[in-house]
Amino acid sequence: MNHKPRTKVTNIRVDWSDPKLESLLRRSENWSLDNRGGHTPQDVEVYLGWSATVGRSARLVWERDQSVVVLTNFPIAKGEHVRLDKHLGDSIRTLWGVAVDGRESNREEDREQGLHVYWLQIR
Repeated sequence: MNHKPRTKVTNIRVDWSDPKLESLLRRSENWSLDNRGGHTPQDVEVYLGWSATVGRSARLVWERDQSVVVLTNFPIAKGEHVRLDKHLGDSIRTLWGVAVDGRESNREEDREQGLHVYWLQIR
C-alpha cells in the first residue's frame, strides 16, 4: 500500500510589475539552456530524412523519455525527420524523431568548432 503525504495546493498571486521580479526576469531573459548537465556525450550517426542512406557523425548529449539533444557541425531544419543510430556494443539502437528546435551553441568551445544544438522529439 502506498502512502503519499498530502500536499496542500494554494494559489499565489504574482505581481508581475514588482520591480524586484522585473529585475530578475531581465537578468535571465538571455539565458539559453541546452540540457547537457550530468549526461555523458555519446557518438551517434544522424540520418536526415527517414529514408536517408548516408549518416553523419554527431554527439548525443542528453536523452530523456521522448526527447534528445544532439550536437552537430551541420544544419538540421526545424521539422526535419531524423533517424539517429546509437552504437551499444555490438548492436545499434535506432531512434526516429523530428527536429523541434535548434540553434548555434552558446558554449565558447562549441562555437570554435562551429557546433549547433538540436532538440529532437522521438516518435
